[in-house]
Amino acid sequence: MSPARPQIFLVRHAESVHNVTKDFNIRDPGLTQVGHEQAAALEASFPDLSSVAVVITSPLTRAIETTLDAFGSILPGGNNLILDPYLQERSDLPCDTGSPISVLKERFPSFPDGVWSSLAGNASELDGDDWLEKKGDYAADDESVTKRAEKVRKILWNVAQNIQQAQKEEDKKAAEEREDLKTSIVVVTHGVFMKFLTEDETIDLPKAGWKDYYVEEADKFDGKGKRIPVKRSPPCRQNPPHLTSNTTRTPEPLNP
Repeated sequence: MSPARPQIFLVRHAESVHNVTKDFNIRDPGLTQVGHEQAAALEASFPDLSSVAVVITSPLTRAIETTLDAFGSILPGGNNLILDPYLQERSDLPCDTGSPISVLKERFPSFPDGVWSSLAGNASELDGDDWLEKKGDYAADDESVTKRAEKVRKILWNVAQNIQQAQKEEDKKAAEEREDLKTSIVVVTHGVFMKFLTEDETIDLPKAGWKDYYVEEADKFDGKGKRIPVKRSPPCRQNPPHLTSNTTRTPEPLNP
C-alpha cells in the first residue's frame, strides 16, 4: 500500500492591528478582536484537524496568535509546532519585523523550550535574533525572498517525506495496533510571502483563509539546488471568506 501524499494547508494569518489602522510603524502587531474571531472560526471550518501532523508558522506575533486560536486544540503544550523565520512577511517595515525571542517567550509562556530552539528536518533554527535584521536570507528584495521561498519548499518536501516514511512504518503494524495516521501539514504565513511560496502572483486569500496544496514528487529537491514548486491539490479546496473590520471579500481562485 503506497503512503498517501501529504496535504499542505497554506493559511494566511487573521486580521491584525496594522491591517485596520494602516499604521505600518507598529512593531510586530498582534490580532484585533475580529482577528481572534476569524482564527477561532477557522478551527470550526477546517476540514480535518485530526489529520494534522505538524503546524509550521511564521514567528510574527499575528501568525502565532492565529495558530493558537485556530489549531491550539491539537498543539498541547506546543507539541508538533514549528516556528520558522523563513515564513515571516516579505517587507522590512516595523509591522513585518518580528519580536526578540525573549519578548515572544513572555507573550507565549506555555511553549516548551523546544519550540524556540529546535525545528524539524532542514528548517532554519530560531536560536538567535538575526532573523529580525532583514538581511541575508531575510532581506526584503525580490531575489532574497525568492530564495527564501525555495528554502521553505525544500523544508516542506522534507517534512512530507518524513510523514510518508512514518506511514510506511505504520503500514507494517497489524491493523488493531495502528493509530490514526496524521498526514497533513499546516503552514501559517503572510499574504505577500505566500505569492513567492506558491509562485502565484494572483493568490489573495482572505484573513484566516486557507487553500490546500502538495509538493510534487517529480519536482522534488535533488540536493543540488533544484527548485521544488508547490503544486495545487486537485480539487482545490478553500474556506469561506470571513468578515473583516472593513468589508467581506471572496478570495480570488488560483489558476491551474
